[in-house]
Amino acid sequence: MTTHVTLEDALSNVDLLEELPLPDQQPCIEPPPSSIMYQANFDTNFEDRNAFVTGIARYIEQATVHSSMNEMLEEGHEYAVMLYTWRSCSRAIPQVKCNEQPNRVEIYEKTVEVLEPEVTKLMKFMYFQRKAIERFCSEVKRLCHAERRKDFVSEAYLLTLGKFINMFAVLDELKNMKCSVKNDHSAYKRAAQFLRKMADPQSIQESQNLSMFLANHNRITQCLHQQLEVIPGYEELLADIVNICVDYYENKMYLTPSEKHMLLKVMGFGLYLMDGNVSNIYKLDAKKRINLSKIDKFFKQLQVVPLFGDMQIELARYIKTSAHYEENKSKWTCTQSSISPQYNICEQMVQIRDDHIRFISELARYSNSEVVTGSGLDSQKSDEEYRELFDLALRGLQLLSKWSAHVMEVYSWKLVHPTDKFCNKDCPGTAEEYERATRYNYTSEEKFAFVEVIAMIKGLQVLMGRMESVFNQAIRNTIYAALQDFAQVTLREPLRQAVRKKKNVLISVLQAIRKTICDWEGGREPPNDPCLRGEKDPKGGFDIKVPRRAVGPSSTQVNLCFDQFVYKLADQIFAYYKAMAGSVLLDKRFRAECKNYGVIIPYPPSNRYETLLKQRHVQLLGRSIDLNRLITQRISAAMYKSLDQAISRFESEDLTSIVELEWLLEINRLTHRLLCKHMTLDSFDAMFREANHNVSAPYGRITLHVFWELNFDFLPNYCYNGSTNRFVRTAIPFTQEPQRDKPANVQPYYLYGSKPLNIAYSHIYSSYRNFVGPPHFKTICRLLGYQGIAVVMEELLKIVKSLLQGTILQYVKTLIEVMPKICRLPRHEYGSPGILEFFHHQLKDIIEYAELKTDVFQSLREVGNAILFCLLIEQALSQEEVCDLLHAAPFQNILPRVYIKEGERLEVRMKRLEAKYAPLHLVPLIERLGTPQQIAIAREGDLLTKERLCCGLSMFEVILTRIRSYLQDPIWRGPPPTNGVMHVDECVEFHRLWSAMQFVYCIPVGTNEFTAEQCFGDGLNWAGCSVIVLLGQQRRFDLFDFCYHLLKVQRQDGKDEIIKNVPLKKMADRIRKYQILNNEIFAILNKYMKSVETDSSTVEHVRCFQPPIHQSLATTC
Repeated sequence: MTTHVTLEDALSNVDLLEELPLPDQQPCIEPPPSSIMYQANFDTNFEDRNAFVTGIARYIEQATVHSSMNEMLEEGHEYAVMLYTWRSCSRAIPQVKCNEQPNRVEIYEKTVEVLEPEVTKLMKFMYFQRKAIERFCSEVKRLCHAERRKDFVSEAYLLTLGKFINMFAVLDELKNMKCSVKNDHSAYKRAAQFLRKMADPQSIQESQNLSMFLANHNRITQCLHQQLEVIPGYEELLADIVNICVDYYENKMYLTPSEKHMLLKVMGFGLYLMDGNVSNIYKLDAKKRINLSKIDKFFKQLQVVPLFGDMQIELARYIKTSAHYEENKSKWTCTQSSISPQYNICEQMVQIRDDHIRFISELARYSNSEVVTGSGLDSQKSDEEYRELFDLALRGLQLLSKWSAHVMEVYSWKLVHPTDKFCNKDCPGTAEEYERATRYNYTSEEKFAFVEVIAMIKGLQVLMGRMESVFNQAIRNTIYAALQDFAQVTLREPLRQAVRKKKNVLISVLQAIRKTICDWEGGREPPNDPCLRGEKDPKGGFDIKVPRRAVGPSSTQVNLCFDQFVYKLADQIFAYYKAMAGSVLLDKRFRAECKNYGVIIPYPPSNRYETLLKQRHVQLLGRSIDLNRLITQRISAAMYKSLDQAISRFESEDLTSIVELEWLLEINRLTHRLLCKHMTLDSFDAMFREANHNVSAPYGRITLHVFWELNFDFLPNYCYNGSTNRFVRTAIPFTQEPQRDKPANVQPYYLYGSKPLNIAYSHIYSSYRNFVGPPHFKTICRLLGYQGIAVVMEELLKIVKSLLQGTILQYVKTLIEVMPKICRLPRHEYGSPGILEFFHHQLKDIIEYAELKTDVFQSLREVGNAILFCLLIEQALSQEEVCDLLHAAPFQNILPRVYIKEGERLEVRMKRLEAKYAPLHLVPLIERLGTPQQIAIAREGDLLTKERLCCGLSMFEVILTRIRSYLQDPIWRGPPPTNGVMHVDECVEFHRLWSAMQFVYCIPVGTNEFTAEQCFGDGLNWAGCSVIVLLGQQRRFDLFDFCYHLLKVQRQDGKDEIIKNVPLKKMADRIRKYQILNNEIFAILNKYMKSVETDSSTVEHVRCFQPPIHQSLATTC
């Protein structure tokens, strides 16, 4: 039976699918839903000052100074809290009764141990007040400069200076009131002197300074007064500060009780600082610079204000202690004893109740429409409606502040004026002073009034708290509208006047304000504004649409916050796994050695990132977010950046850093492997190729930089030492070291993972920095691969060709010309001194050739270094290939011969071993179980694994063959010999020229001179010997070499003389050393060249010559 389902039922069934539970392995990290409250914080202390690049530089500088002063004010508040909460520690410490007390040393030691941290706080407090006074006076001096006085000082800056004055007054009064501070310091000082803790003069002096600072009352005030009086015109700035406080207090431009009381304290303390030997406040009053009568009225109305906490101060005391008070006493009414009605809380209750009832009624009207019914929560209001709510919120806050101030002021006045048994019959005569100030100082009516006022404060606070969201929106909109109206409309007329009168400074200030503040409609300033040209608006007016925006958190801001969260989280995850990889690969023995020396290299602490990385559908603001995918995108970018940074670091350094590059890549490889357990990343090889720019190009950044370093630094500046098999930098460079770009500064996790790991690995790889040897060549082979090595070899051959057919060829032609045409080897009877002198004379032109020991040897060194590099690269590559073959042998059925005992047959043992490893033989296994495509891949892989260069092929032999093709010029071999066999005494072949060069660098050098091996290394000999072997002149060189002939004779006669400033014995020793080196080079080259001049030459290659005929017989014939 067919059932019919309506469309509505089908849709409802689909909706039900959303309620089906879909269990997965995602851990639950979501909290219960809760509302988000946005609360702006404008107390940024000018941290965003550098963002306003369009502002005037001096205002940004002033904001910087303002910020640092605010930080100092916060520090001063901390010291005020310290003094206010100070309780005597010395009273709780046992005292030493007499000098003979047996445990007095222990008591003094414990006293120092307990009090030393407290005394350190006091010492820091003393230093702080010095620094604060110096900073305040320096700002006053700067602002009082004659040129600076022509400019205005902002109200905010004046108020900050006023807060400094208030801080000095509070700190000084707190210090005066706290006797326990002095007692604690005295007890510490006695104990420290007994134990001789303060032995050095500086500590004694500082302790004495602290004692005087704590003992003298009003020490901060006195120091401040003294330093201010030496500043010309300081009273003018203080007058501005006092006047701004008077203006703010008179117009009630304060909100909290502390702000109100601060204004009063700054007035009083400011007048005290102005009245002195240099300035007279009464003269300033006569000049109408300040208004003393107004201040007297304020101090009359409010005689006592809270100082800090439950401590208070009489404002009239500042007036009474001023310098010129006595002669002007009659001008003050606040100093006369009288009770102000301000402190009669009962009389003020009528006004307080009236204000409370009136405001509560108005607040209830708005509360019913905005909160209870919800009619106005989402609706857009007009500017007037927002302004009404703004004013309502402001009045409510002012009422709360006013009532709270009443309570605090009455309480402070009562503390200063305690009762006694005559004023209050209930007060006993034995009552403590604090009881007389609190317990017995309030009537029943005053207590009821206090309870009623505090209840009003709490009740109004609750009612306003319910409308907080409405008030917040109204306040933001009102401030935004007022600010934009001022910047976009009101400032147009001043800007027009400034442009018309060409006041450039004023124009720049006004334009900076507009550029910083204005939020233009459409995102740009209206074009063709007449005020920018100094012109009046047209008759119809110039239309400027000032936008009205809700400045609360938008969806864009929420998205930005979430993006920042993902960004920070991804950075932390990547840094953790990078540090983990770096810690795993760090040498364990190195870590243990560091631990023995007290250096701990920590492992990354455990975490729960795995839980976060499993989040595939996190619910946020009504959206389902794949957190894993977002983090994967960030980490993938971080991985690319890490690889790029590793290669960039190598590009900024020389060839020796390639070992460090390989380890950086290995750490990144392990990091990639650890991360792939929790997320899906591109393959590491693909990432590496992209970072190396080697996706489509035949060679990447690493190959290019290796060749660049070889060409510009390695070949011309490194010397090879055959004993150590290393290249080191030459003692005297003939070319400048190339300039390299500095690497960018990045976070530690982009290198080895953390700062400790970076330091550890830097120490490890510093040992590879000063040479190029087998570790570097093996690393080059692994990183460049066959293709990269082929590219580098080809480019090196081009360099060798250009040298052999260019610079070196020209020098060879020149030197052959200056060589003697015929130079016979002298007979042994001449002795070694005579032979040395003979060769020295014959080769005089070669020895004195200026460019021989510089340009000629340098060019030959570059050729020799290139040949050596190719040889060592092939050796390193062969080792890598052999290692690969040994690793692959079990999978290719290549097994080693086994050891057999007597009576065992080798075939049986080998068959048994092959059967054992048969399951590992990859190709037959794939042929039996795999697909045709897999079979083809397996066969190709097996073939590529077996066919290696080390299996019978020689890359270096090809290199030598290519170099021999560059030696086609006749100058290398000379003309055909006249005797039809070979040149004997003629100096026309290269080997004779090389003999002359060898004679030159075998001459011993002076004490402070560098030898040829120090300047050029063995690369010089490798170049000469390679050319000789490639030209087939090795045997003739060994037979006719000048140095070898001299060595044979000297070894026979054993003479040691100085001929032509050349010590014979030392030269013979150098010749022998180079003879050994030459023989080693010839042996290596002949091994690769399979030379036909070896002793194993076959008969077919022997040439038969007629015996030479004597000249006498030749003529007769």
